[in-house]
Amino acid sequence: MKPYLNLVLGALSAALAAPAIAALSVFATVPEWGALAKELGGDNVNVYTATNALQDPHHVEAKPSLIARARGADLIVATGAELEVGWLPLVLLQAGNPKVQPGKPGYFEATQYVATIEKPVRLDRADGDVHPAGNPHIQTDPRNVARVATALAARLRELDPPNAPQYQARYAAFADKFTAAIANWEKQAAPLKGVPVIVQHKDFTYLLAWLQMKEVAALEPKPGVEPTVAHLSEVLASLTREPAKIVIRAAYQSDRASAWIAERAKVNVVVLPFTVGGDEQAKDIYGLYDDTIARLLKGAQ
Repeated sequence: MKPYLNLVLGALSAALAAPAIAALSVFATVPEWGALAKELGGDNVNVYTATNALQDPHHVEAKPSLIARARGADLIVATGAELEVGWLPLVLLQAGNPKVQPGKPGYFEATQYVATIEKPVRLDRADGDVHPAGNPHIQTDPRNVARVATALAARLRELDPPNAPQYQARYAAFADKFTAAIANWEKQAAPLKGVPVIVQHKDFTYLLAWLQMKEVAALEPKPGVEPTVAHLSEVLASLTREPAKIVIRAAYQSDRASAWIAERAKVNVVVLPFTVGGDEQAKDIYGLYDDTIARLLKGAQ
């Protein structure tokens, strides 16, 4: 009996002494991908999100804190399509982490797995904040998030083989639930089909296409360029020919231009969360679209 007891105690001691498998360190550039990585990874991932929902994703500073986080990351999850071009390349260079450089398994770009739209016919900075690879704001259409989830789950399994079955199980559960949610959102949003809207920035193009809403004007004269009163006056004049029902802006954007046009055109302003954390209701991936559709329906009444 004693040899057996010694064997059991020895095995237990070895198990306790063995190092625990560290969770995969994920560095997400924006909240939607941080939330998605957590949905798919659960306790097997530690997710750090570099920006918050009330921060303009086009203008981010390559702070030392971001460099330090990237230095210890196993996986970078970025939007791509040059959304992060102003800061992420510098962060990756300064971090010196070979695992997460572009082209390596530890570097993941969401826009590589969807068909982007609004690709410019020419590249000229005079045209404003243009993206050669197309509009990067793919997360406003949940069908794009579903496509990214498939690829991201596969990447997690590749980087962390011991936990691959858990990633696959979580992905399968997410895919079933999210597919059902999309069908429900589309049913709820049916009254929005054809509703004419004014946008502040070209960041809801995918949302409008998904819900078959109609963009009739943009408050920015060019992407990323702050509108002047003269331009807003031109937009207002155009609305006499093609009226709008609502003007939409993201939670991170200034309300100056949308308030100006709404007062004069007699339309409702709808402030949308844009990403996870954009308001109290958009606490996760599901809440993001629940709240977006609820706000649009209320504004369009």
